[in-house]
Amino acid sequence: MYKISPTKLALLSAAFCALTLAFSHNASANTVLGFFPGDTHVVGTVTPGSPASPADVRDYINFMIKLSLGDSVNHDFGGAEGIQKITRTTNMFANLPTASATGAVTGTGITIDLNLYGKFTYLFAKYDGQRDISQVWYIGGLTGQITIPLLGPKGHALSGWILFGPTGGSVPDGGATVTLLGVALGALGVVRRYLTG
Repeated sequence: MYKISPTKLALLSAAFCALTLAFSHNASANTVLGFFPGDTHVVGTVTPGSPASPADVRDYINFMIKLSLGDSVNHDFGGAEGIQKITRTTNMFANLPTASATGAVTGTGITIDLNLYGKFTYLFAKYDGQRDISQVWYIGGLTGQITIPLLGPKGHALSGWILFGPTGGSVPDGGATVTLLGVALGALGVVRRYLTG
Protein backbone atom coordinates (compact mmCIF):
# COMPACT_ATOMS: atom_id res chain seq x y z
CA MET A 1 0.00 0.00 0.00
CA TYR A 2 1.38 3.36 -1.02
CA LYS A 3 1.14 6.09 1.60
CA ILE A 4 1.68 9.70 0.79
CA SER A 5 3.77 11.66 3.25
CA PRO A 6 2.28 14.71 4.96
CA THR A 7 4.82 16.89 3.10
CA LYS A 8 3.77 15.52 -0.29
CA LEU A 9 0.10 15.91 0.67
CA ALA A 10 0.71 19.54 1.61
CA LEU A 11 2.53 20.15 -1.70
CA LEU A 12 -0.27 18.43 -3.63
CA SER A 13 -2.85 20.56 -1.83
CA ALA A 14 -0.90 23.75 -2.51
CA ALA A 15 -0.55 22.83 -6.19
CA PHE A 16 -4.28 22.12 -6.41
CA CYS A 17 -5.12 25.49 -4.81
CA ALA A 18 -2.76 27.30 -7.21
CA LEU A 19 -4.29 25.50 -10.18
CA THR A 20 -7.80 26.35 -9.01
CA LEU A 21 -6.88 30.02 -8.58
CA ALA A 22 -5.26 30.09 -12.01
CA PHE A 23 -8.42 28.83 -13.68
CA SER A 24 -10.81 30.81 -11.52
CA HIS A 25 -9.72 34.21 -12.80
CA ASN A 26 -12.24 36.89 -12.05
CA ALA A 27 -15.33 35.83 -14.01
CA SER A 28 -16.28 39.45 -14.28
CA ALA A 29 -16.24 40.95 -17.71
CA ASN A 30 -16.65 44.39 -19.15
CA THR A 31 -19.74 44.51 -21.35
CA VAL A 32 -20.50 47.37 -23.73
CA LEU A 33 -24.22 47.61 -24.46
CA GLY A 34 -25.69 49.30 -27.49
CA PHE A 35 -28.95 49.67 -29.36
CA PHE A 36 -31.07 47.29 -31.38
CA PRO A 37 -30.50 45.70 -33.88
CA GLY A 38 -26.78 45.56 -33.10
CA ASP A 39 -27.11 44.48 -29.46
CA THR A 40 -28.65 41.10 -28.61
CA HIS A 41 -29.25 42.17 -24.98
CA VAL A 42 -31.97 44.67 -25.95
CA VAL A 43 -35.45 43.58 -24.85
CA GLY A 44 -37.24 46.66 -26.15
CA THR A 45 -37.88 50.38 -26.01
CA VAL A 46 -40.30 52.72 -24.27
CA THR A 47 -41.34 56.10 -25.64
CA PRO A 48 -41.39 58.50 -23.90
CA GLY A 49 -40.61 56.48 -20.77
CA SER A 50 -41.89 59.19 -18.45
CA PRO A 51 -42.24 59.14 -15.56
CA ALA A 52 -39.17 57.02 -14.96
CA SER A 53 -39.65 56.01 -11.34
CA PRO A 54 -38.73 52.37 -10.55
CA ALA A 55 -42.42 51.47 -10.02
CA ASP A 56 -43.47 53.00 -13.37
CA VAL A 57 -40.58 51.45 -15.30
CA ARG A 58 -41.27 48.07 -13.70
CA ASP A 59 -44.77 48.25 -15.25
CA TYR A 60 -43.31 49.16 -18.66
CA ILE A 61 -40.91 46.20 -18.56
CA ASN A 62 -43.53 43.71 -17.39
CA PHE A 63 -45.86 44.82 -20.19
CA MET A 64 -43.00 44.64 -22.71
CA ILE A 65 -41.93 41.07 -21.89
CA LYS A 66 -45.46 39.81 -22.60
CA LEU A 67 -45.45 41.19 -26.15
CA SER A 68 -44.70 39.00 -29.15
CA LEU A 69 -41.32 39.45 -30.81
CA GLY A 70 -41.30 42.59 -32.95
CA ASP A 71 -44.61 43.96 -31.60
CA SER A 72 -45.11 47.66 -30.92
CA VAL A 73 -48.13 48.80 -28.89
CA ASN A 74 -49.38 52.14 -27.58
CA HIS A 75 -50.59 51.37 -24.08
CA ASP A 76 -52.34 53.66 -21.61
CA PHE A 77 -50.88 52.93 -18.17
CA GLY A 78 -53.24 55.49 -16.60
CA GLY A 79 -52.23 57.88 -13.86
CA ALA A 80 -49.09 59.91 -14.39
CA GLU A 81 -47.64 57.44 -16.90
CA GLY A 82 -50.26 57.98 -19.58
CA ILE A 83 -49.76 56.47 -23.01
CA GLN A 84 -46.43 54.81 -23.71
CA LYS A 85 -45.25 53.24 -26.96
CA ILE A 86 -43.81 49.89 -25.92
CA THR A 87 -41.77 48.08 -28.56
CA ARG A 88 -40.42 44.54 -28.22
CA THR A 89 -37.35 43.67 -30.29
CA THR A 90 -36.96 40.43 -32.22
CA ASN A 91 -34.16 39.34 -29.85
CA MET A 92 -35.03 35.97 -28.34
CA PHE A 93 -34.41 35.09 -24.69
CA ALA A 94 -34.84 31.74 -22.96
CA ASN A 95 -36.66 33.25 -20.01
CA LEU A 96 -37.62 36.81 -19.13
CA PRO A 97 -38.60 36.94 -15.46
CA THR A 98 -40.99 39.53 -14.06
CA ALA A 99 -39.25 42.77 -13.10
CA SER A 100 -39.44 43.92 -9.49
CA ALA A 101 -38.93 47.44 -8.19
CA THR A 102 -37.82 46.00 -4.84
CA GLY A 103 -34.10 46.58 -4.52
CA ALA A 104 -33.93 48.68 -7.70
CA VAL A 105 -30.78 50.80 -8.04
CA THR A 106 -30.64 54.13 -9.91
CA GLY A 107 -27.75 56.10 -11.33
CA THR A 108 -26.66 58.57 -14.00
CA GLY A 109 -23.23 57.60 -15.36
CA ILE A 110 -22.50 55.51 -18.44
CA THR A 111 -20.50 52.91 -16.46
CA ILE A 112 -22.30 50.59 -14.06
CA ASP A 113 -20.16 48.39 -11.81
CA LEU A 114 -22.06 45.18 -11.05
CA ASN A 115 -19.23 44.15 -8.73
CA LEU A 116 -20.50 46.98 -6.53
CA TYR A 117 -24.26 46.60 -7.05
CA GLY A 118 -24.65 42.83 -7.52
CA LYS A 119 -26.48 40.80 -10.15
CA PHE A 120 -29.64 42.15 -11.75
CA THR A 121 -32.07 41.11 -14.47
CA TYR A 122 -32.89 44.31 -16.37
CA LEU A 123 -31.26 47.65 -17.08
CA PHE A 124 -33.44 50.58 -18.15
CA ALA A 125 -31.83 53.73 -19.56
CA LYS A 126 -33.69 57.00 -20.13
CA TYR A 127 -32.41 59.48 -22.68
CA ASP A 128 -33.15 63.23 -22.36
CA GLY A 129 -36.67 63.58 -21.09
CA GLN A 130 -39.31 63.00 -23.75
CA ARG A 131 -37.15 63.80 -26.78
CA ASP A 132 -35.51 60.40 -27.13
CA ILE A 133 -36.18 56.69 -26.65
CA SER A 134 -35.76 54.79 -23.39
CA GLN A 135 -34.29 51.31 -23.67
CA VAL A 136 -34.44 48.04 -21.71
CA TRP A 137 -31.60 45.50 -21.75
CA TYR A 138 -31.68 41.99 -20.29
CA ILE A 139 -28.53 41.73 -18.15
CA GLY A 140 -29.20 38.48 -16.27
CA GLY A 141 -25.89 36.66 -15.88
CA LEU A 142 -23.70 39.68 -16.64
CA THR A 143 -21.00 40.62 -14.12
CA GLY A 144 -18.26 43.21 -13.95
CA GLN A 145 -18.70 46.61 -15.52
CA ILE A 146 -21.40 47.52 -18.00
CA THR A 147 -21.01 50.53 -20.25
CA ILE A 148 -24.09 52.05 -21.89
CA PRO A 149 -24.26 54.71 -24.63
CA LEU A 150 -24.00 58.34 -23.58
CA LEU A 151 -26.34 59.38 -26.40
CA GLY A 152 -29.71 57.82 -27.20
CA PRO A 153 -30.88 56.59 -30.60
CA LYS A 154 -31.95 60.14 -31.55
CA GLY A 155 -28.74 61.73 -30.25
CA HIS A 156 -29.97 63.05 -26.89
CA ALA A 157 -27.96 62.58 -23.69
CA LEU A 158 -28.49 59.94 -21.02
CA SER A 159 -30.77 61.14 -18.21
CA GLY A 160 -30.31 58.14 -15.93
CA TRP A 161 -30.64 54.39 -15.51
CA ILE A 162 -32.34 51.86 -13.23
CA LEU A 163 -31.30 48.27 -12.41
CA PHE A 164 -34.16 45.83 -11.72
CA GLY A 165 -34.65 42.41 -10.25
CA PRO A 166 -31.71 41.32 -8.10
CA THR A 167 -31.12 37.69 -9.01
CA GLY A 168 -28.53 36.67 -6.43
CA GLY A 169 -26.73 33.38 -7.05
CA SER A 170 -29.41 31.86 -9.26
CA VAL A 171 -27.98 33.27 -12.49
CA PRO A 172 -25.84 30.85 -14.53
CA ASP A 173 -22.24 32.01 -14.77
CA GLY A 174 -21.30 30.47 -18.10
CA GLY A 175 -20.07 27.16 -16.69
CA ALA A 176 -17.08 28.40 -14.69
CA THR A 177 -18.51 27.13 -11.40
CA VAL A 178 -19.36 23.74 -12.90
CA THR A 179 -15.84 23.45 -14.33
CA LEU A 180 -14.23 24.31 -11.00
CA LEU A 181 -16.48 21.84 -9.21
CA GLY A 182 -15.44 19.12 -11.66
CA VAL A 183 -11.74 19.92 -11.19
CA ALA A 184 -12.13 19.89 -7.41
CA LEU A 185 -13.97 16.55 -7.39
CA GLY A 186 -11.38 15.03 -9.73
CA ALA A 187 -8.53 16.21 -7.51
CA LEU A 188 -10.25 14.81 -4.43
CA GLY A 189 -10.56 11.47 -6.21
CA VAL A 190 -6.82 11.44 -6.99
CA VAL A 191 -5.91 12.37 -3.41
CA ARG A 192 -8.25 9.67 -2.06
CA ARG A 193 -6.63 7.10 -4.34
CA TYR A 194 -3.14 7.96 -3.04
CA LEU A 195 -4.27 8.01 0.58
CA THR A 196 -6.07 4.65 0.46
CA GLY A 197 -3.55 2.92 -1.75
